[in-house]
Amino acid sequence: MSTRVSTDQIAFRYRSVDSATGVSRETAKKLAERLGVDETQAIHHALREMAVRLLPQYEADNGPLTATQVRQIRKRVPQGGKRSVRSKLFDMESA
Repeated sequence: MSTRVSTDQIAFRYRSVDSATGVSRETAKKLAERLGVDETQAIHHALREMAVRLLPQYEADNGPLTATQVRQIRKRVPQGGKRSVRSKLFDMESA
């Protein structure tokens, strides 16, 4: 009977020592323990963190707006008049 290997899996090898390009099994175990998960989940967590930092988190759009789109937006947004934004983030009186 042959064993069927799923195509959505990869071989993962730990490094013998921690470096900029990999971690040892001991480090993976410590991370997993600290996170309260198993080693596989710790690896997934690390990859997800990298994905959020390095990959766009939205679908690419069709580029800049066309002149027609800009006109449609301007039509819907009241033009003219004074606008201001108040912020309570900074105390401007004591600045």
